[in-house]
Amino acid sequence: MPAIVITGARQAGKSTLVEELVGGDRKFFTLDDLDTLDIARRDPEALVGGSARITIDEVQREPSILQAVKRAIDRRKRPGQFLLTGSANLLLMGRVSESLAGRASYLTLWPMTRKERYGEGKCGLWEELLTADEKDWIDLLSRDASKRDDWRKLARKGGFPTPALELKNDRERAIWFDGYVRTYLERDLQTLSSIENLPDFRRLMRLLCNRLGGVVNQAGIGRDAGLTQPTVHRYMNLLETSFLLVRIPAYSVNRTKRLVKSPKLYWGDTGVALHLAETSEPGGEHLENLILNDLLAWRDSRVARAEIFYWQTRTGEDVDFVIESGDRLLPIEIKSTERPKYDDMKHLRTFSSEYGKQSRSGLLLHNGKLLDWLAPNVLAAPWWMVI
Repeated sequence: MPAIVITGARQAGKSTLVEELVGGDRKFFTLDDLDTLDIARRDPEALVGGSARITIDEVQREPSILQAVKRAIDRRKRPGQFLLTGSANLLLMGRVSESLAGRASYLTLWPMTRKERYGEGKCGLWEELLTADEKDWIDLLSRDASKRDDWRKLARKGGFPTPALELKNDRERAIWFDGYVRTYLERDLQTLSSIENLPDFRRLMRLLCNRLGGVVNQAGIGRDAGLTQPTVHRYMNLLETSFLLVRIPAYSVNRTKRLVKSPKLYWGDTGVALHLAETSEPGGEHLENLILNDLLAWRDSRVARAEIFYWQTRTGEDVDFVIESGDRLLPIEIKSTERPKYDDMKHLRTFSSEYGKQSRSGLLLHNGKLLDWLAPNVLAAPWWMVI
């Protein structure tokens, strides 16, 4: 493609990635620099013209420059002509009128996976679990398993490189997370939309971080936050555009049951979520969130599209995540217990019976050591053997 667009949350590592791995003979501009931003607004052709390959960092600060990029591509189309990064999902931004359709490929850089934190450039074993024969799952997980980990520590650190790798203790990370949230509210958010009342917005963020893993009810959230439903809708869209909020849709292929259709709510980084919720004690929903973060990184780094859903019926049967790849489904249930029980797997079995041959055996990920089949179609596995 003539243009590659790398998007992701602020501090996920986009700028470092493009500077260290691309570098070379490319011109580099960042719209965080006010002089460069001024040129981008007044004379974008001065930045994107000429024959040199160009990298533009934080392009969401002046999305109208995409029009100039499009004109430059149409004059001289060549692979890798433009490399653009942005701390917002440009395809969701209301002010973006140019999508570069047919001219750009879009990539998302999520916070670091657990394996990346340990120096391995990969995600969990989702691809292998989808393609391997199920009778080989135990051998697969035993062979590739890493050391056991404390998921609570991982959740507190989050996946942004600085707090995950460089800072030494919770106090240092709290200072970093506070600065991160302040920068987002006072600068980055204003790039996306004018927010009249930042305390209201921050109160909503705190409320959402205390509802991880819950089904979204905007009217109820509005009542608790003291905001109107349209305001809640607008604020949540801004959080999602910024890659801070993640909404997982319901798997709603209706067979014999009435299914819940509203999305479930998670956060792009567990460290930020815990900081905003003003708690240092992660719960089971944060383990779900950690595994979801790994799933998102896997999904958005593969060529063939996969989707991630949850499944829940009106009568309370639910499965935390469902991977849909091609015509196959992989249901996943997550429990923070060290001793999974029969009741922990019953909804996986319900899902498997509901979707028959379309569904692979279910995965029950837990915090213990057991790696074994609890039923003919449910494998219990330690979460750290998978991600």
